Amino acid sequence: MTRRQKAGRILTRMIQPGQTIGIIGGGQLGQMMALDAKQTGMKVIVLDPTPACPAGQVADDQIVAPYAEVQAIEELAQRSDVLTYEFENVDLRALEDVADKVYVPQGTNLLNITKNRIREKTFLRNAGLQTAPFMAVQNADDLKKAVDQLSYPSVLKTSEGGYDGHGQVVLHSDADLVNCAGILSTQDAILEGWVPFRLECSVMVARNENGEVTVFPVSENIHHDEILHLSIVPARLPHNLQKQAQQMAVKIAHAIDLRGVLGVEMFVTAAGQIYINELAPRPHNSGHYSIEACNFSQFAIHNRAICNWPLPKIELLQSAVMVNVLGQHVAGVRQQIARRPNWHFHDYGKAAVRHNRKMGHVTILTDDIDATLSEIDNTGIWRE
Repeated sequence: MTRRQKAGRILTRMIQPGQTIGIIGGGQLGQMMALDAKQTGMKVIVLDPTPACPAGQVADDQIVAPYAEVQAIEELAQRSDVLTYEFENVDLRALEDVADKVYVPQGTNLLNITKNRIREKTFLRNAGLQTAPFMAVQNADDLKKAVDQLSYPSVLKTSEGGYDGHGQVVLHSDADLVNCAGILSTQDAILEGWVPFRLECSVMVARNENGEVTVFPVSENIHHDEILHLSIVPARLPHNLQKQAQQMAVKIAHAIDLRGVLGVEMFVTAAGQIYINELAPRPHNSGHYSIEACNFSQFAIHNRAICNWPLPKIELLQSAVMVNVLGQHVAGVRQQIARRPNWHFHDYGKAAVRHNRKMGHVTILTDDIDATLSEIDNTGIWRE
């Protein structure tokens, strides 16, 4: 990669309109990344095993192949000017193998840290950030020792994989240990002590290769059955805690040498302590509000960051509530289209509608958060 010195500043390669962004993964995050990329004149190629996947529907082309297929990754690299991904479970070796063929600004260190919960929490602790207490667990004996030290309640999770509540078990007493066999069979788990949080929140932060950082508002997140239900922006937190959360996200971005967008999930206790829960090395569900509510969306900022464009200061144009549309909500939400002219409806175009599968989302710009929350609840769609 060529570098040149100008006005005392190191400038690196910029991806220009007309060049091609390759995206590993074709779900809704890839779809929204592709939609923004097309707006700025980029070409987009997606790698995904499902024909006409959400991102493939809006991209210039799709390579239909398994993510782990070496030949497919190499083809994507050869046809792209910059390579990115929309989910964590990317083959690190495959990325390393094509790094000499295509610009991979995010590298592999970010994925290596964030795809493993033990490495992730160790990194966060070493960076001076507070996390839940944790211990590595490989078998039943390890679990007993970890429980003796961390006590109940606690949460047993697989070190890798798992999403939306999959791959984890909450332990309240010895009676729950019988539910741990599946996770223990991986021989690579983590027990986390319980954080008595008052609310969950997240911050999207982005950084480019020139070291410029921009940070989004704090989103307050409410979950149902371990799946994000809705996000409230700005979070209902004192200003000083919102500022602290953003500062922590920026600190992480620099410490991990971030390129692109990173979602930082946090717990906030009644005493105002902030714990970092997890990192998502990509756009995040809780940042979808930014499409309508901010001057730049998280997808626009991700694309700018990986293409090494200058990063703007993010402004929240209006308060917002974003609510997820799962499979069981689709019919009810579609009935609202004719009734709610001020709702922003997003449908990801997934072929199969399944219970608890993310099918879309709705964003509502508002001057009265409580009234909007009541409006959502009164539809009856999200009462399960």
